[in-house]
Amino acid sequence: MFSHETRTDPHLAIAEQATDKPAPTPMRSEAAGDSAPLKHVAAATSGDVPSNSGPVSWQTAMKRAIRRSDELCRYVGIDPAFAAPSAEGFPTFVPLEFADRIKRGDPSDPILRQVLPADDERHEVPGFVADPVGDLRVSQAGGVLHKYDGRALIVTHGACAVHCRYCFRKEFPYSELNAQKSKWKPALDYIRSDPSIEEVLLSGGDPLVLSDQSLRTLVEELESISHVRRLRLHTRLPIVIPQRITDALLDLLAESSLMTWLVIHANHSQEFDPAVVEGLTRMRRRGIALLNQSVLLSQVNDDVESLCDLSKTLINAGVQPYYLHQLDQVRGASHFWVPPEKGLELIDQLRTQLPGYAVPTFVREQSGQPSKTLVV
Repeated sequence: MFSHETRTDPHLAIAEQATDKPAPTPMRSEAAGDSAPLKHVAAATSGDVPSNSGPVSWQTAMKRAIRRSDELCRYVGIDPAFAAPSAEGFPTFVPLEFADRIKRGDPSDPILRQVLPADDERHEVPGFVADPVGDLRVSQAGGVLHKYDGRALIVTHGACAVHCRYCFRKEFPYSELNAQKSKWKPALDYIRSDPSIEEVLLSGGDPLVLSDQSLRTLVEELESISHVRRLRLHTRLPIVIPQRITDALLDLLAESSLMTWLVIHANHSQEFDPAVVEGLTRMRRRGIALLNQSVLLSQVNDDVESLCDLSKTLINAGVQPYYLHQLDQVRGASHFWVPPEKGLELIDQLRTQLPGYAVPTFVREQSGQPSKTLVV
């Protein structure tokens, strides 16, 4: 069994890139409302009045992220008894920017449910396994996953901007299959050797945890491969830590010779605040195509109002709703399961309330299949 518990925390190396001062221990004002700004104090026991921290780099945002479930509970104003430390084999990791969008004092908040460890994660449920989509079966040299014709995926890094409790790669062996570890060469050699690969996906972890310079180095190498025509980045960072959308990143993506798509991952309209929308707008104005993938999650977005609000929020920000995924049956995520029949009913209801381009395609990923499978 591979687990985040057995490997060095990859977020620490990212934090070393931070250019601003180390952030103090995070706290949230007890008097804060639902939309209260980020707060911190110099020491949790000092008794100082919390004050606005001011803007920080995306690297520092990751450095100061909440890393314990009881700390997360206190930060959002709920009883730490709701936390499940026994589920911390896949550790808590929630940046304060994301935690500030959680409705204070509400244990059923749709963002909180995505990131707070639950006792249900310890339950072994038949059919819920360590590698539900067959990643290891298609693993190639240097962190390349070659699952579909014409496309190959590079596992760029083991770190993510947030640890989602339903993550299908929560037990992926990043320490062994990490393209950055070998400075990209085996991955690039593999892609060069196969002229059928026209599109490269950058994933992880999250590819945007790479520095702008590291990402530029990789993209320029891909641009030099004549048969590679398209680039796709799958990332949660523009949603979770919107300050990751730097001028250098915009220049890189907008000026690449490859046709470039950026695929974000958001499951609920509450995940969008003005900073997120501003970042997406900046990308759209530079001509970067934006898509969104969601996962159908019990008690998060398994109702037509939530899905409809999400699609409207996306299209109003210039993002195309792309896929709604049936939950990948990863071990420890069975409590998020929604029956496919309910998902189909929800899609039918969305079609009566939204323009066609705003209705995502309902799919599941099945190990060994040549493409995503439509849920019908």
